[in-house]
Amino acid sequence: MGAQSAGPLVVGVDSSTQSTKALVVDATTGVVIARGQAPHTVSGGDAKESDPGRWWQALGEALAQCGDAARQASALSVGGQQHGLVTLDAAGEPVRPALLWNDVRPAPQSERLISELGGAKAWAQRVGSVPGPAFTVAKWAWLRANEPAAAAATAAVRLPHDYLTERLTGESVTDRGDASGTGWWASSTESYDAEILEHVGLSPEALPRVALPGEAAGTVHADDLPLPHGALVAAGTGDNMAAALGLGLRPGQPVLSLGTSGTVYAVSAHRPADPTGTVAGFADARGDWLPLACTLNCTLAVDRVAALLGRDREAVEAGGEVAMLPFLDGERTPNLPGASGLVHGLRHDTTAGQLLQAAYDGAVFALLQALDRVLDADAAPDTPLLLIGGGAKGRAWRETVRRLSGRPVVVPEAQELVALGAAAQAAGLLLEEDPAAVARRWGTARGAEYEAQPRDVAAWDRLATTLADGEALLRR
Repeated sequence: MGAQSAGPLVVGVDSSTQSTKALVVDATTGVVIARGQAPHTVSGGDAKESDPGRWWQALGEALAQCGDAARQASALSVGGQQHGLVTLDAAGEPVRPALLWNDVRPAPQSERLISELGGAKAWAQRVGSVPGPAFTVAKWAWLRANEPAAAAATAAVRLPHDYLTERLTGESVTDRGDASGTGWWASSTESYDAEILEHVGLSPEALPRVALPGEAAGTVHADDLPLPHGALVAAGTGDNMAAALGLGLRPGQPVLSLGTSGTVYAVSAHRPADPTGTVAGFADARGDWLPLACTLNCTLAVDRVAALLGRDREAVEAGGEVAMLPFLDGERTPNLPGASGLVHGLRHDTTAGQLLQAAYDGAVFALLQALDRVLDADAAPDTPLLLIGGGAKGRAWRETVRRLSGRPVVVPEAQELVALGAAAQAAGLLLEEDPAAVARRWGTARGAEYEAQPRDVAAWDRLATTLADGEALLRR
């Protein structure tokens, strides 16, 4: 056990695509007392699948690494990767490996569902989001079309965090945040949509109860984990909702996350319904909303450009008029699934450093363009951007965000924000407090502050023009 605790202990879990992390946190101060982590395996190729049983094993391993601290926890919550399809048989055993969010094989089913139920605008108004291939509803439709025997054997459908919560408690429970990424929970009614479920041949009885914000899922019943029996278990939530809790976000506070993929989001008091599908109209874990946009090409794409140029990722140079859209893997935001990278404006005097800077500019431009849609019209334009994720540590990323956004930037010191947000949810349940207020008391959003600088309008306009003029090439 590391630091000493002043108050009761809570556990926050982050069950992500690649691993499970567990933090034991002092509920009063937010001090991390112990931590553990264990890896998952994901199938290669087009299929992105994982055995849910491995998530449970990894949870046990991560908790064991926390030692005695985990055995003293009074409450626990699980934050998990969104959208994943977990199919269970009548005995509660997985029918097949879970289909993960980044499995894009359901793209044809996604397109068909959108057209069959009134088009993108109708979906946005009803569900809050246009269901892309990541959404659970498209994955279920894919399973029915491609593996009808597996679909027929399915008695219960769960999201990754629901599966872990159910094994912990014996209760079938989800929350509005993670449920809002399924495509069959309608934000307009805050309930499962009977017509959509009937359309895709799924019984409402196969789905978990949606807990209210602040409601417990149950208590720990599992015998095979180093946790005290009877400890409270919160409803848990999706990873993005947990990170928002972990930062203690208030409405209008923008977050830009720089990882393998990039995300921008903010808490909103207004229910989002973007008919273009750029913004996913998620619910948050508290009772507000979490409009979010995701780009596919972020840190890995820029690192690839640096490698091609034989330069260190920080070796950028200012100047020049080159524009790059580094859409190396196709792009989700803007919606250009078949796109490849595009470079325009090369000259004899263009340097390798300027070309690398152009890659950063293009990746950040795509995120900031989406941010304009994510934020409410009444959000203050000078609110600092919270910069998180692996890229937030990089000077070139930070300076590019400052130059293209014109906003002040704060880089929170707190790491493992999904697990911290889950811990804040557990602490809120235990202390009967708002979990976002708990996280604010913990000071999770504190960090290095960088003041605003004048926006580089010329670079922005160059990128906007290149995107508009190059659309025919990008759509090929």
